Amino acid sequence: MSTPRSRVVLAVPQWVTVRFAVLLGVAAAVSIVVVACAEESREPEVLRVPQDHATIQRAVDRAEPGDLVLIDAGTYGESVVVSQPGITIRGVDRNGVVLDGAHELEDGFLVTADGVTVENLTVRNFVADGVAFDGTQGDRAPDGDGAFGTEDASLVGFRVAYVTAANNGRYGVHALSSRDGLVEHVYASGHPGAGVALSQCSPCNALVTSTVAERNGIGFAGLNASGSLFVVDGVYRGNRLGVAIATAGALLLAPQAGSVVGGNLVVDNDDPDAPASSLGVTGGGIVVVGGTENLVVRNRVSAHDVLGIGLVAVEQYMPIANRVELNTLSENAVDLYLEVTATTVGTFDNCFAGNAFSVSIPEGVEGLLPCDEPAAPVVPGIIPSAEPAPDVDHRAIPAPPAQPSMPGDVRIPSPSAAGLPVFPEVDALRTPPPA
Repeated sequence: MSTPRSRVVLAVPQWVTVRFAVLLGVAAAVSIVVVACAEESREPEVLRVPQDHATIQRAVDRAEPGDLVLIDAGTYGESVVVSQPGITIRGVDRNGVVLDGAHELEDGFLVTADGVTVENLTVRNFVADGVAFDGTQGDRAPDGDGAFGTEDASLVGFRVAYVTAANNGRYGVHALSSRDGLVEHVYASGHPGAGVALSQCSPCNALVTSTVAERNGIGFAGLNASGSLFVVDGVYRGNRLGVAIATAGALLLAPQAGSVVGGNLVVDNDDPDAPASSLGVTGGGIVVVGGTENLVVRNRVSAHDVLGIGLVAVEQYMPIANRVELNTLSENAVDLYLEVTATTVGTFDNCFAGNAFSVSIPEGVEGLLPCDEPAAPVVPGIIPSAEPAPDVDHRAIPAPPAQPSMPGDVRIPSPSAAGLPVFPEVDALRTPPPA
């Protein structure tokens, strides 16, 4: 078995981001103009695997910006490193094109280049991540404070669509220090970290939509993921924890700020048959952990043994100026929760309004902490704790059912990941129907 590389992991407080690589490219000055002109007139090519290239890695290494690497049906025992910018990697059939790491290879795809799309295939049984975008690698330099993940020290442009990620050892899909991204129509199951995760980005400028995550430690995790992160219109069920928006003190770019979690179906995230959440929380629907200025709106959250929607502290980071509005909650031990202790000073401008719920701590939280009106004094309350179930080996999670393939003609090159995703209007988000 290969030795796992160090990367951000969902464990408190041991988040680590260490990857070092240098991509070298040398071009004579006299040839730059010629190459640029050639690229302007060059038509995108389709590089077929295995018809034209025996392996995915060989096709990727030969691809140029705008090209499509098209993978035929089959099972591929490869770990693919993508350092070519602006390319699309696509399977001909989501369920028939499978990268299988046999619990020995590190990552399915490790992408260090800008503007790369991975779509319409399955990645499973890798030691670390199914699909990983890593902005700490490549020829990037950290910002003036030594951080990756800021606007000028990030991987720019990523897209994952119609991908099934299953039984990988850390994350299904993970974007680290990467911005301007779109994750859509992803199905993720059987991950001890998270089905989908974004970490250490500010601004993230990312949209996660139409995602289904079940039987993971966490369905979705945003760790120090700040600035225009939208997690909308997804289904998070049967995980140990549904959605976590968190400040991680051991990561850079703390505290977390500025996400929208809206229009999601979040159900029964206390499944003892899922791997244990490495955040140490079980039985929760949507939890903001030490985050600031987040909006949790129009989600349907039900059937959790501990809490439906909670705002909690971590280390020295308090939840600050978060808004919890217009959510529908039912059958949770506590529907709405704000962590307030005897030593807490104030309520830090957190507010609750227009939610359909039965039980809150503090009791009557919407009357005490209304949005856009003065807050009243709050009496601390104690949330019931749940004894966590024993951990489950992620490798034993059953394989997922077949998932819908991407629509359209898979043989035609399409624009690769570039520019900002189209963010939804918050007022247009709708509460999903019951499961």
